Amino acid sequence: MSDWWRGAVTYQVYPRSFQDSNGDGVGDLPGITRRLDHLADLGVDAVWLSPFFRSPMKDMGYDVSDYCDVDPVFGTLADFDTLIARAHELGLKVIIDQVLSHTSDQHPFFAESRRDRMNARADWYIWADPKHDGTPPCNWLSVFGGSCWQWDARRKQYYLHNFLTSQPDLNYHNPAVQDWALETMRFWLERGVDGFRFDTVNYFFHDPLFRDDPADYRVKKEPEGNPYGMQYHIFSKNQPENLAWMERIRVLLDEYGAASVGEMGEAHHAIRMMGEYTAPGRLHQCYSFELMGYEFDAAFFRDRVEGFFKGAPNGWPMWAFSNHDVVRHASRWAKHGENVDDVAKQAGSLLLAFEGSICLWQGEELGQTDTPLDFEELTDPQGIVFWPEPIGRDNTRTPMVWDASPHAGFSPVKPWLPVKPDQAARHVEGQKGAQGSVLEHYRQVLAFRKGSAALRAGKTRFLDLPEPVLGFVRGEGEGALLCLFNLSPVALSVIVAGVAAPVSPSIHAVLQDDRLTLGPNAAAFLPVTGAVAVQA
Repeated sequence: MSDWWRGAVTYQVYPRSFQDSNGDGVGDLPGITRRLDHLADLGVDAVWLSPFFRSPMKDMGYDVSDYCDVDPVFGTLADFDTLIARAHELGLKVIIDQVLSHTSDQHPFFAESRRDRMNARADWYIWADPKHDGTPPCNWLSVFGGSCWQWDARRKQYYLHNFLTSQPDLNYHNPAVQDWALETMRFWLERGVDGFRFDTVNYFFHDPLFRDDPADYRVKKEPEGNPYGMQYHIFSKNQPENLAWMERIRVLLDEYGAASVGEMGEAHHAIRMMGEYTAPGRLHQCYSFELMGYEFDAAFFRDRVEGFFKGAPNGWPMWAFSNHDVVRHASRWAKHGENVDDVAKQAGSLLLAFEGSICLWQGEELGQTDTPLDFEELTDPQGIVFWPEPIGRDNTRTPMVWDASPHAGFSPVKPWLPVKPDQAARHVEGQKGAQGSVLEHYRQVLAFRKGSAALRAGKTRFLDLPEPVLGFVRGEGEGALLCLFNLSPVALSVIVAGVAAPVSPSIHAVLQDDRLTLGPNAAAFLPVTGAVAVQA
């Protein structure tokens, strides 16, 4: 089972928004444990938990002040142990976030580091002298706006923060920092976790010479809403030392038989870098934001998937359409279908047909859409700073909807983010057992993938077809499948050969003789019987 992750489907849970068990309006670990049966029934292989560590919550837990404890808002270490035990009873693996490129400014290490330039942890964070005119050492920008340098009067130096000023970056050029990070991972491995998801995995190292990042070389149709996108970040992140650090992490993971996935936060060469970070002896798998934009055509999907396996034949991807940082794909791609449910079901079929591992974002299996929020309802610092564009992250993080009771069964009291009628209407109980619902379709596709060696592990051969048809063959010989998708709201037909009739869970696909009709947002899985040919 050491390679259980290869081709597996992981379900991302955002603890604040999954299930409130104690009536304070915030989700917690006991709430997740209560709802693990939903994930087991859905048919996923693993659950990934977003951060639940002690934190001041300036960035909703991605600012950690104690890496070896649970924040009281989420419960206790005993609650975590109970969750692990129940997940394993249900056959679910558990992956937890590791937010190790930076800490909270409330972490005791930072309090010590900023005290003076001579203490034991003086170089555990990235400190730099100002230029002669008092300005920061270079032009690097923060993802959350403004310079990534913050002046500290105690040391009379700047410290680096790629995100909030309250999230100072650790100095991984210092081997002692690496050793400490490995020990924090060991703490959770000893408690039984099956692996880690590494936040901002390409941000660990910086250029020690503090050279300026150049301007982004790409021509853009519209100006950026966030200045961070105006630079080409070749010095502030993506340093070659990152790869050697991944190799140190892998040694520890192999000791426990644990798996890893890295979040590739990169706008320029993400697919190539995914391959580099998942080369033998490094991370097991990597995912990026490449499929989390508004592009929705056959050429785009083919380019990303085919490009990965051509450019990184020894690497391994984890594909995802949505997560806690982006607009839900049912909202992003709604205009490409007659209705949201059709788009949601097709997207599930498409994602789960890709070669690689898969990550689903909570609520995806319900066809959940983004929640429109007023400025006064926001909690996300990024959303507040850049209001109204680019859109913040609260819209996708609203609570999971379970039933028709108040607040959709998430909590008996007003939740930390609102549950609005359009989102509440998509609750689990209303879709469970309902023929044609998004939830039941996801269950069918997940079961189909689990039972298909071709979809779990087969190689991919793309077919040359005109838009809006995407077609590829997964696997070879007995069990191989032709996968065809009509990425539009308009019906069309193609001539096919070498295949049998579409099998469940195909949608809007009918084969008569050699003519396959693909309705709006169709997804067709056809068993291969001979030499495959498709003519549009």
